[in-house]
Amino acid sequence: MQTAKEIFLEMLKPDAQPERQLKQYEALHMCMYDPINAYLRGNRKRGTVSVDRWGTTISFPEDAPGAMPLNHGDMAVCRDITRWHETVHAPDIESACTEGWEECRKKAREAAGDEQLVAGFMGTGIFEQCHFLMGFEPTLTNLYEHPDEMHELIEYITEYRLRYVKMFIDNLQPDVIFSHDDWGTKDALFMKPDMWREFFKEPYRRFYGYIRSRGCIAVHHADSYLVPIVDDMAEIGIQVWQGTLPENDIPALQRHLNGKLVLMGGMGAAIDRQDISGEAILAYARNTLSTCCPGGHFIPSITYGVPGTVFGHVDQYINQAIDEYNAKLHAPSFNLPPVPRRVLGDKAASAVEEAKPVSEEEPDDDLLDRISAALCRGQQKKLLALCSQALDEGFAAQEILSDGLVKGMNKLGDDFSANRVFVPEMLIAARCMSAATELLKPHMVGEGGESATVGSAVIGTVRGDMHDIGKNLVKIMMEGSGIEVYDLGTDVSAEQFVETAVEHDCGIIACSSLLTTTMNEMRRVVSLAQEKGIRKKVRILIGGAPISQSFCDEIGADVYTEDAGAAARAAVEILRACPTGK
Repeated sequence: MQTAKEIFLEMLKPDAQPERQLKQYEALHMCMYDPINAYLRGNRKRGTVSVDRWGTTISFPEDAPGAMPLNHGDMAVCRDITRWHETVHAPDIESACTEGWEECRKKAREAAGDEQLVAGFMGTGIFEQCHFLMGFEPTLTNLYEHPDEMHELIEYITEYRLRYVKMFIDNLQPDVIFSHDDWGTKDALFMKPDMWREFFKEPYRRFYGYIRSRGCIAVHHADSYLVPIVDDMAEIGIQVWQGTLPENDIPALQRHLNGKLVLMGGMGAAIDRQDISGEAILAYARNTLSTCCPGGHFIPSITYGVPGTVFGHVDQYINQAIDEYNAKLHAPSFNLPPVPRRVLGDKAASAVEEAKPVSEEEPDDDLLDRISAALCRGQQKKLLALCSQALDEGFAAQEILSDGLVKGMNKLGDDFSANRVFVPEMLIAARCMSAATELLKPHMVGEGGESATVGSAVIGTVRGDMHDIGKNLVKIMMEGSGIEVYDLGTDVSAEQFVETAVEHDCGIIACSSLLTTTMNEMRRVVSLAQEKGIRKKVRILIGGAPISQSFCDEIGADVYTEDAGAAARAAVEILRACPTGK
């Protein structure tokens, strides 16, 4: 009978024929106690805030799967990308991490035994290191606005990662290098595929090429939607993609890849909840196994980048389902014929196609259409000139806002939902929208008291949760749709949501959550809003990776949406139907 280690190695073969399905991380002994990890992350403790060796402030909430950077505004290490070399200094691991390797190596080998492979863990990849240093939004906009400096910074981080992995392999002598870098949300890349290729593909080709040249297995963690670049991932040397979310349409990817990449995941964070029943976990896991295992080159696991769920009982039921599957001796067919790229399932097929660029053709003579087009392209100077021209020609400021600017943002929102534009384009357009709105505001006063906004909303990530990417996207789309948004940031209490809604006469409370451990905070928001007597005039919108329509119905919230564009559209409909606020 094959050991877990032997099964894992078998899975790497194009014509793999493993005897059974692995149970999550059973083939890997994750060595996270080596001298470099101890030096870089030794001060990260649950329930604390610390500063890492790059100077980034790190928050690690209780019951969270991982730590999060606090890098907004003045807290950012790199506040000006044009002067990055003055503030960004890689940790001196060569000097600080010379001792303890022999003991670590011995401990790891003894723990792994004959059943497991020793996996060296390298967190905070190249892209993540960029936004750890300067913030998520500046990182993405700087790719457009300061490409030369971003290339320089990425090269600096890449050289550090290469020194890191060389030292790692020389001293730990692992079988596997497990590297971490998230490149997208659950349903989209953070950037256009071509932009990822321009900035990150070659650095990672060098990184994974070196790992492979040293005889190590290359595992990349990204619990993201990565269908548009999955061929690139296989090309640059990644052998196992850990964290494969079910949103990637795993069976379609298996047919498409035909053994070029092992997919490890399929068990999303939505089941990692304290209140979920064992039967519900088993049903979810059994469905994942029956759907994904027959396609081969698949290791079922929770999609987190480290072993173990937040709530231990969840792991037990996942493993039970895998044991049941193996006990049935179901023999999957691994040698599937290749299929054309476009045959990937409805969602995946459209995403694999090259993202359609925003048309470069000038629209017709309609001035408002030209305003919309300039906004979509992020052409701020041109946009402001066109808005001024429209005012001079007698267009009402409200007309310019609604039929020019908002129309453009709505188009971008639709394109964002369809994976035709990505986060950097949205951020730049939002910046343009803000500048144009400021230009128009003085002219709103004389238009019969009409407001420049359709209403107001308060938004934030709920208490206990420091994730803000999804929340920020919703904010951008809401503001672009003419909503005045009061952003409370992250770790927001129910009291803060309700007090702000009352203070500013908001028609909407929008709550975001990424962690299953914080979902119930949304229930508290709904209850407190009811207690304070504002539920008749305030609608509560919720969203985030673990949220569903059934959860929305269960807690008595008003609207659940899957993406930022849909959230903004729903908010506009609500505010126009029941206008409140400014």
